[in-house]
Amino acid sequence: MIESKSFASRAFDIFNYVFLFVLSLIFLYPMWYVLVGSFSDPRQLFVYQGFLWKPLGFSLLGYKAAFDNPNVPIGYLNTLFYVGVGTIANVFVTALGAYTLSRPKLMFKKLFTIMVVFTMYFNGGMIPTFLVVKGVGLYNSRMALILPVLVNTWNMIVMRTAFKAIPASLEESARLDGASEFTVLFRIIVPCAKATIAVMFLYYAVDHWNSWFNAMIYLQDREKYPLQLFLREILLISVQNAASADAGDASDALYMDTLVKYALIIVSTAPILCIYPFVQKYFMKGVMMGSVKG
Repeated sequence: MIESKSFASRAFDIFNYVFLFVLSLIFLYPMWYVLVGSFSDPRQLFVYQGFLWKPLGFSLLGYKAAFDNPNVPIGYLNTLFYVGVGTIANVFVTALGAYTLSRPKLMFKKLFTIMVVFTMYFNGGMIPTFLVVKGVGLYNSRMALILPVLVNTWNMIVMRTAFKAIPASLEESARLDGASEFTVLFRIIVPCAKATIAVMFLYYAVDHWNSWFNAMIYLQDREKYPLQLFLREILLISVQNAASADAGDASDALYMDTLVKYALIIVSTAPILCIYPFVQKYFMKGVMMGSVKG
């Protein structure tokens, strides 16, 4: 027989639900404000103050102006390239490194693990890294946004732990059938750790989608800029325009700056947010599988 909860336990649960609900509203409201603001009339939005729960009039001028900007399609295509190619390369190389470190009979295993973990806490710094990137001929190249960040050490450690948790009997049976190392990795290990692999895809994809700093340092040609770097430029211009003008003598261009800013934020964040529902079922299992020492 299941005992009923005490009054104190029920009160604590109610407090938790209310607290989390309020906290969720606090976190979600800024995104909601930007969303409804992007569909608002630019003049009403510019002078409006206070909480915004619904669009102030309905207008698609912000989205029209955003996509009329020639930099936005260029940035989108470049970002899709960096996310697609970069994420696949990241997961592939990370899986190779994690598989190697997870082998129990690897020679100098502890030494290699220490060398890998060392990079989590110490690195050469921005200027030496820039000199290396320029010295190997990656400067102003699309690969400059992919190769220097090919492996995230923490992700490799999580994936290694997940690989170690897979029963050794599965690998041994494959070995008896003459399976090679690549066959064991991609036919045995990876399918058994697909939850962790899915989470790694999400982590790397989000990193590439939001990245702009490396592009600002390593790229000169604007044709190679990712969307986030163009978005940063537009937001900075919008802030400068707003700071140099008063609300009383604001021009139509200044009204549109605010609207375009909100529209671009939605345009640049909506695609990556759509990925989360498809990965959510793997998220908890993948993180826990790679976080518990096997």
